Parts: sequence; C-alpha cells; structure tokens
Amino acid sequence: MPVVPAKSSPDLLGNPAIGQGIRMFPHQATRITVLSGGMGGAKFVQGLLHGIDRGTLPAVAPDAEVTVIANTADDLWIHGLKVCPDLDTLMYTLGDGIDPERGWGRREETWSAKTELERYGVEPTWFGLGDRDIATHLVRTQMLESGYPLSEVTTALCRRWQPGVHLVPMSDDRVETHVAIADADQASGKRVIHFQEYWVRLRAEVPAEALVFVGLDQTTPAPGVLEAIADADLVIVPPSNPVVSVGTILGVPGIREALRTTAAPVVGVSPIVGDTHVRGMAHQMLTAIGVEVTATAVARHYGARSGGGVLDGWLVDESDAHQVASVEAAGIACAAVPLMMIDHEATASMAAAAIGLVRPL
Repeated sequence: MPVVPAKSSPDLLGNPAIGQGIRMFPHQATRITVLSGGMGGAKFVQGLLHGIDRGTLPAVAPDAEVTVIANTADDLWIHGLKVCPDLDTLMYTLGDGIDPERGWGRREETWSAKTELERYGVEPTWFGLGDRDIATHLVRTQMLESGYPLSEVTTALCRRWQPGVHLVPMSDDRVETHVAIADADQASGKRVIHFQEYWVRLRAEVPAEALVFVGLDQTTPAPGVLEAIADADLVIVPPSNPVVSVGTILGVPGIREALRTTAAPVVGVSPIVGDTHVRGMAHQMLTAIGVEVTATAVARHYGARSGGGVLDGWLVDESDAHQVASVEAAGIACAAVPLMMIDHEATASMAAAAIGLVRPL
C-alpha cells in the first residue's frame, strides 16, 4: 500500500523538511549511488556518466565514482541457466553491447539455439535466449554452481564489459516476482505466474490482480550495498518501475532504513509522465497495488524522509508542473523539467536538475 506521510513543516528557507542528519552537499560529490531497474535505469545512468564526463553536473567531481544497486527480483532460471535481466541490461547498456532497438539483449544477436530448442519442443518457447547472450548466462551459472555469490559473479562479468560503474545486485539471495492473474479454469479463479511470463508472454496486457515477491523478506543486502548508501554524497532513484524494480530493492531488509538514515540527499525522477508510464508497465504494477498513476502518487508512495519515507527531492515532467505543489505538500522538494530521455545530453540535463534540486537543501 502507498505510504502517505504527514505534511512536513518547511524550514526557514522555505524548503520542505528533509531527512534527519543530512549533511551539507559537498563542494564536489565524489560518490553517487543509484538504485536501478533495467532499461529506464540503464538509460538514466548512461546520461549521468555522460554528464560526469562532460563536466555538466553541478558540484560533481570529474572522477566521481558511481555505484549502481540493481534489482534482481526479475531473475529466473530457464533451460538450466540463471538469467538476470536487469543486471544484464545495465551491464550491456553501459558496456556498449546492448541491442539499441530492443533495449535488451545483445547487439547483432543470432537465435540458432532458440530455434533448435523449439524444434525439440522444449518449453518455454516464449522466452528466447540469444546465442551471444547465452555465453553470459553460462558463465554466471557455472560460477554460481561453483559456490560464488551473485555479487562476485557480477564483478567478474563486468571485467569483460567495463561498464564504468560499480554494479552490484541488491542481494545475493534468490528473489522472484510472481503475478496473480485471473484464470477461470482454476478453482481459485486465479493463476500465479512468474513476472517474466507476465511481461514477455502476456506483454502485461491482462490485469495484474496481485504481486507476490517470493523470498524478498528473507534476503540480506549484497556485500557493499549498505555501505554504498551510507557513504554516498548523493543517492538517486531513476525512472525505473517503482513497484517491481525500485520497490523490490527497497523491500530487501535494511535498504529502506539505510536510505532513511544516510547523510546523503536522496532524489528521485518520476517514471510517470502525463499520468502514464513512458515505457514498460509501471501503470499496470501501480494499479495492482492500489497506487494512483500520477507523479505525485508515486512520490507519496516512496514517501518523504521527514515522514519516514526515502525521498528528499523529486523531479516531475514539465507536463506535470501542476503537481509540484502537491509533491511539496508531502514534504518533498520538487521541480518540473523535461524528463524524456531522448539522448545522452537530455538525460544528463535531467541528472543535473536532480542534483540542483537537492543541492541547496
């Protein structure tokens, strides 16, 4: 259910009250931590790195280190292989290996293995692994079965891709998101399927009646996750899905509390523009948990740190400028800027606006 904090009192400068113990934004931030899902988060981090390289981000050092904490609740085992869609999308995107048209998987991919599996009649046929992509999953699976935790496996895979960030999974523990949908053939009237089946096979075209996060409440943060939040100069929540991407990261015990208590400002970017998502299925997932599909409602869902939530600042799209006052009324500093990530420059400008929003706080 959404967290709607009580309206906080503005400080003497007229800004909404922010998290307790927040430190002065440094002259030059050297450590930035991002909580990310797949495509939306990956594109945002691309723009963030572009802004750092070009020196266009206010008060960010040219050698600033970026840590990306990635959602792993979309992960699944398929054909005996461990597949981590969000980790791989981040790794391929930042390592310049992503298919730019699909937004996932490898560039110049071929599908011979998928075709052969279909000819053998091996299910599922709705989730295809490309020939080049399979190499990543083979290496990951072999290392996991040899006893290496997912965080160490991810570090090893990143040596090949050099993504320019420290990429870490939210947890080394297994978590899976499942979706309940209507099914008249079942005695309960519902059927529970893996999130990937809902997204890939059904294309999120049927209503999600409930979400089940298997194992989430029993996980622990991966090594370095809590430290990346506690030691950051700035924490950013990009426009990833607030329920099944960022929401699952926040669901790992200890991470939400780390965000509430970090001395760094925490700023988010709305994934909702004009009362719908730009890409993906945020609309369906928010509806499933009873949260209104607006930029304001998502900000309130995350909550203000002054009221026990996780945000100090929130960017909305310029088309949602009329919602700025309602976000600020929830105790979260807010500004309206263009949020369409049409290229690296536009995305870097978004990152600069996010930093500019919380820097005065």
